[in-house]
Amino acid sequence: MSFQFKAAMRTTITAASFAVAAIAATGTASAQQAPATPQGWFKICDKTDGSDVCSVRFIQTANTGQLITAVALVTVSGKINRKFMQVSVPPARLIPPGVLMQIDGSKGTKLDYGVCMPDLCIAELPLTDGIIANLKKGSEVVFTSVNFQRMPNPIKISLGGFTGVFDGPAMEQSKLAERQKLLQEEMQKKAGEARKKLEDAQNAAKQQ
Repeated sequence: MSFQFKAAMRTTITAASFAVAAIAATGTASAQQAPATPQGWFKICDKTDGSDVCSVRFIQTANTGQLITAVALVTVSGKINRKFMQVSVPPARLIPPGVLMQIDGSKGTKLDYGVCMPDLCIAELPLTDGIIANLKKGSEVVFTSVNFQRMPNPIKISLGGFTGVFDGPAMEQSKLAERQKLLQEEMQKKAGEARKKLEDAQNAAKQQ
């Protein structure tokens, strides 16, 4: 197995790490629900097989904690030099359309799916200097996937703060752990609220 393949798989899993807690929460929210978890672009860096791996990420989840979209711009430098973008979306996607990326209403760039698992599908695209420049000068980016009902699911993400995060230092491990803790707490809270709302509705129906 080549180093490139192993590194790609590791960064694929890492890019989705923050989405795992969201996916684990109960509920089946629509992909159009507003996010309720800690939001914003952030950057983390680590070492993998002697190479430096940095990724700029954005995680968006629904009120119940279900994954809506997870974006990762990954840079690998050292034994190999590689840049790529990954976009994770919920499962049950149509594979041929991939994920369409549009920056400020542009024509769009297609990301092909690299892997689909029971809880998410991940699309990937080589990360060029042109894409980075367009993201930096843009105000918003829209990622559109197509579900099994052949319905497009466009997700709009603000690019506010993207440039500062991309060009700035990585998040400290302590802050990263705190962010993940907040995410997990938020997921547990929303899952509890959703469960109570369902129980209240069931009790109300019994009393009618």
